[in-house]
Amino acid sequence: MIKRFLDLVLCTIVLTVLAPVLSLAILWIKLDSSGPVIFRQKRIGWHGREFTILKLRTMRVAKPSGDPGPSITVGDDARVTRAGRFLRKWKLDELPQLLNVLKGEMSLVGPRPEVPRYVAMYPDELREIIQSVRPGLTDLASIVYRNESEILAQVEDPESYYRDVVIPAKLKLCAKYVANRSIWLDLRILWQTFVAVGRGNTAIN
Repeated sequence: MIKRFLDLVLCTIVLTVLAPVLSLAILWIKLDSSGPVIFRQKRIGWHGREFTILKLRTMRVAKPSGDPGPSITVGDDARVTRAGRFLRKWKLDELPQLLNVLKGEMSLVGPRPEVPRYVAMYPDELREIIQSVRPGLTDLASIVYRNESEILAQVEDPESYYRDVVIPAKLKLCAKYVANRSIWLDLRILWQTFVAVGRGNTAIN
C-alpha cells in the first residue's frame, strides 16, 4: 500500500512539473518526422499479464511492407530521429510510462518489463519471481546497464549477446531486487536513476 501510494504521489508531482517539457517534446516529435507521437509496444508485466507500454516515439516509422528492424537499439542506430536522440539521452521518451504507473500496470521501481518473445526465454523459476511484482520504470539493471546501447555496439552479434548475456544478468539483478525490495531500496534506486539521467547516460528500455 505504501509503495502504491508513493507511486501515485510521485507520478502526479512529476507529470505536473514536467508537463511543459512533455508538451515541447511532443511538438518537436511532430515537426521532426512523420508518424504518431506515442510509441506503443506489448510487454509482459505483473502475473504474466500483457499490457501496452507507452513511450514518446524516437524512431522513424517503418513502411507497412518494410522490416521494422531489431527490437534492441545498438549504438548510433540510424532509425533514431534527431529529436529521438535528445529524448533518449535524457530519458524524456519514458515520461508517458508514468501513465502506465497511474493505471497500476507498472510501478516507479521494479523489474523492467520485456517483450513477449524474450520473456518466453526466461527460466520458469525466475519468470515466476520477477512477475510476482509490478514491472517498473527503472530498476537495478537499468542502472548497471546504463550504457547498454554502447555495449551492444561493440559485439559482433548484438541480438545474441543481448539474449545470451545481458538478459540472464538482468534477471539476476531483478531477482535480487524482488528478494530485497523495500521502500528504502526503491528510494535509493530512484535517486541513482535521477543521478544517471542527470549525466545523460542511463539506459531504460
